[in-house]
Amino acid sequence: MKKGYRNWGPPLLLIAPTIIVIGIFVYGLIGANVAVSMSNRHSLVPGTEFVGLDNYFALFAEERFIHSLQNLGVFTVFFIGGTMLFGFLWAWMLDKGVTAEGVFRSVFLFPMAISFVASGVVWRWLLNSAEGDRASGLNRIFEIMGLDFLQNAWWSEPGWGMAAIALPAIWQLAGYVMALFLSGFRGIPMELREAARMDGATEWKLYRYVIFPQLSPVALSALIIVGHMSLKVFDLIMAITKSIYQTEVPATYLWVALTANDYAKSATIATILLLFVAVLIVPYLVYTARSERKQR
Repeated sequence: MKKGYRNWGPPLLLIAPTIIVIGIFVYGLIGANVAVSMSNRHSLVPGTEFVGLDNYFALFAEERFIHSLQNLGVFTVFFIGGTMLFGFLWAWMLDKGVTAEGVFRSVFLFPMAISFVASGVVWRWLLNSAEGDRASGLNRIFEIMGLDFLQNAWWSEPGWGMAAIALPAIWQLAGYVMALFLSGFRGIPMELREAARMDGATEWKLYRYVIFPQLSPVALSALIIVGHMSLKVFDLIMAITKSIYQTEVPATYLWVALTANDYAKSATIATILLLFVAVLIVPYLVYTARSERKQR
């Protein structure tokens, strides 16, 4: 017993402060948030009654919350699709070999160094919805180039406004996805490619049967990372449109409820967002853990 303690005791003491801090400020606060979401605290007055899942049922029956989920769905589809597409294409072009590759890598990765708030201020001007003589931003550029038919209301457009909000997010995160795919491309041995070509594989078959399967773990990681970021989008939308119904997502609706002192509703939205992220992340962690066991 004493010998066993000497083996696991010191490591446990070393990580004990971290475990305590995480337990209190992460899992403890998550538990407190869930507790508030199941109370009747809809004002500054502390909750006095346990209401169970009533707040959740009421939220999903609310048209405004359903609208925010629809906006989030549109944003997520365009954001994930755009970042994955451009990230892969840029990585593929760099892997093919270009002059001044380091310059291109820096250009693609530079947007990552800018905060969503800073880029949101610039994109607020670029996505100005004014058209014709009052046009500015991209609409003004289209007018100068004689492409007036491309002018549109951007984020003010009903239905597809969230697709415009996804443009700055794609611009900012596509370089990160590019770096992931490029590392995946560079991790494929040249001998493997040469062997496939010697066996008579065409360029398409080389990518389909050799390169794409090797890139699938990278693609999955990129998809999970970008996907969970899209579910939590807040600062970009607040910087571009502020908290308005037209571009409202659950995270901004949470802010509206919190500033209105509706703590139970804001805690309920926060818990739902946590569950959305968990549904995305937990299966990936399980898959990764199983893959590591198989490799041992």
